[in-house]
Amino acid sequence: MYDAILIEKTADGSQARLTQIDDAQLPPGDVTIRVAFSTLNYKDALAITGKGPVVRSFPMVPGIDFAGIVEHSDDPAWKAGDRVVLNGWGVGETHWGGLAGKARVKGDWLVPLQAPFTMRQAATIGTAGYTAMLCVLAMERHGVQPSAGEVLVTGAAGGVGSVAVALLAKLGYRVVAVTGRPAEAEYLTRLGAAEVMDRAAFTSPGKPLAKERWAGAVDVAGGQVLANVCAAMRYRGVVAACGLAGGMAVPTTVAPFILRGVTLAGIDSVMCPEPDRLEAWSRLARDLDVRHFAGLTQEVALADAIAAADSLLAGQVRGRIVVPVAPELDAA
Repeated sequence: MYDAILIEKTADGSQARLTQIDDAQLPPGDVTIRVAFSTLNYKDALAITGKGPVVRSFPMVPGIDFAGIVEHSDDPAWKAGDRVVLNGWGVGETHWGGLAGKARVKGDWLVPLQAPFTMRQAATIGTAGYTAMLCVLAMERHGVQPSAGEVLVTGAAGGVGSVAVALLAKLGYRVVAVTGRPAEAEYLTRLGAAEVMDRAAFTSPGKPLAKERWAGAVDVAGGQVLANVCAAMRYRGVVAACGLAGGMAVPTTVAPFILRGVTLAGIDSVMCPEPDRLEAWSRLARDLDVRHFAGLTQEVALADAIAAADSLLAGQVRGRIVVPVAPELDAA
């Protein structure tokens, strides 16, 4: 038996509780992993609190990220003792995730732990950091280099935003960070932001076309924020859109796209093909400065993850929440 957070259906919604499960309860899959670290993401918080329709089948173990060690494998690509990482693929939504002592998944969903990362560091990066890297790759593929001009990162104090700021700054871009938490300005400057802007400057309806400023942008907000970002893009600028914290509807026009040739690149990290996942993790190993991890992370025990979900949804969390499930495995 081992601890797990289990979300169960109730008459008026759902309820999450800390309980114990065993191997017989794990869902089908060809690889069983001993989980060393999981995380608490925005999607996990929605699932745990029941404030969003994330869970598609009950009961459900949340945790869209985990890093751990293979215990048993029927997939020839993996063997006992391999150190692996999982991000997305519907775990925590349709398939039990990482907020438990063990997970059983399809081998195709796993990627090898990239040197020089430890499992704790890989969990710290998690879906948030891997998504941020996908955004950077999208901008690079569309020709946005540091010499092209300033790049914008919305939701910069959150998980995706924090890693995006750190990555882009190290790669030589002049990064402007947007946050609704002015107190985080010093933190964002330490990550490499050259300027910090108040989110309020992006939340009111603006002109279809604003003064050209941004060569590239990473947007986690959607909604009116994304509309204003698109309106101020430079000619042939690229917006990598990966979130909807500010809403799903985007009240914009075609003007930025047909008059300035702006590209709106959608970033999906859940079903992203394996070659792109491997490229993103390889680039993270090369381009993400691990010295930033101390500022990016807070650790929350599995028993406290349910309470932490409310704080995350309330916007009270900086960077990433890592849940050490069996941290001793990192030294094994």
